[in-house]
Amino acid sequence: MLKNARFLVSNTDHRKCPAPSKPEFAFIGRSNVGKSSLINMLTNHKHLAKISGKPGKTQLINHFSIDDRWFMVDLPGYGFAKVNKKLKADWDKMIRAYLTERENLTAVFVLVDSRLPPQKIDLEFIQWCGQLELPLVLLFTKADKQSQSKTAENVHLFLDEMEKLFVEAPEFFVTSAVNRQGRDELIQFIEENVTEWYEPGEVT
Repeated sequence: MLKNARFLVSNTDHRKCPAPSKPEFAFIGRSNVGKSSLINMLTNHKHLAKISGKPGKTQLINHFSIDDRWFMVDLPGYGFAKVNKKLKADWDKMIRAYLTERENLTAVFVLVDSRLPPQKIDLEFIQWCGQLELPLVLLFTKADKQSQSKTAENVHLFLDEMEKLFVEAPEFFVTSAVNRQGRDELIQFIEENVTEWYEPGEVT
């Protein structure tokens, strides 16, 4: 399960993405939430997604093929504080076009820093996803950076906010790129959705 991960293409136009012939799972979150580290942990590759100390490193729609059965997509983060307004607007337009037009999008994993109380920027983005009825899943990151009780407290606070926005809170996973917490559960979730995507006899 999840044996081979390879980079396919980067671009700024969802219309130039690989043909939507396989289920697709997109990863997005506030800048510096640990997205690249989580992707590398999931795929067992140290350098599949580029990690940088500077927020905003990911500026393109990055497609990876996983076991030739599904696509993993690394999206630019939202909430860049230190980029010019035009560049930010261009990134926002690119992200929104991809999320709303990509027909094979199976799940949008929104990463949330488990060390923090609910942040307005996360809540606003998630609310936008909900209004468009995107297949939303929450990934709470960096759980190793604090006690389990503190992580549980922040997750609980965030889910309370979700219940104000949705009839039912989105599915969620608590993760750590350092100790690999949540990896098996997340991969199982993806695998179940990949299996459902293919009709009997079509799984490669």
